[in-house]
Amino acid sequence: MRTATRHRLEAAWQALRQWLGATVLPAQCALCGIGCPQVLCPPCRAQYLGQIQPRCRQCANPLDDVATLCGRCLRHRPAYDATVTAFDYAAPVDQLLLQLKFGARLALAPLLAELLHVAIQQQPVWEAPQLLCPVPLGPARLAERGFNQALEIARPLARLLDVPLQPRLALRVRDTRAQSGVAPQERQANLAHAFAIAPEHAPSLQECHVGIVDDVMSSGHTVNALAAACKSAGAARVSILVVARTPPH
Repeated sequence: MRTATRHRLEAAWQALRQWLGATVLPAQCALCGIGCPQVLCPPCRAQYLGQIQPRCRQCANPLDDVATLCGRCLRHRPAYDATVTAFDYAAPVDQLLLQLKFGARLALAPLLAELLHVAIQQQPVWEAPQLLCPVPLGPARLAERGFNQALEIARPLARLLDVPLQPRLALRVRDTRAQSGVAPQERQANLAHAFAIAPEHAPSLQECHVGIVDDVMSSGHTVNALAAACKSAGAARVSILVVARTPPH
């Protein structure tokens, strides 16, 4: 009897908490601040997210036509083979990533993973990777921030895709300056020899299709350096799964 009563009380308390969260104490939309039970309100989602636009299938830069590759990828093929992104890194949706990365709003990570998963499902041609690898942070950056935003996004994304996550597949063997603070012409050199594949995981990369997960892709040098390390270790294909893509200037 006591056990049944306790279960009823727990169920009632859970129902009360859900009611309070949805009515009396609603959450706030991460973009507009309006009270709503979701992290992102339906009007903001409809207005700012979900629009399909032509993109280069290799680097995900926007295209004006239906060409499959942009001129830059035709001239200089990167180490990765394909890129999928959820949206352009521009106001106001860039706030979702800024709040996660610099505001430690880790509750936004599942939303960003969901938006990226929707973008993946919209791809006309999609070959699922055999494992996911988040872009690693260096020890100093990880200690300063306290978490790796790429890993926080990769965890729920792996569950949505039903793909194994290998959070320790890649190592950042050289601390580098933040790419945002490096001149464009110096960014490639800044990432030189920054990544390595953990020796214990190298055998699993032979002829493997790796999905590299990150929050933002700007110049592409970071994911390209990691893709090159994966290819050098034996990976047959590398796809970049990134929440936002910075449009070219």
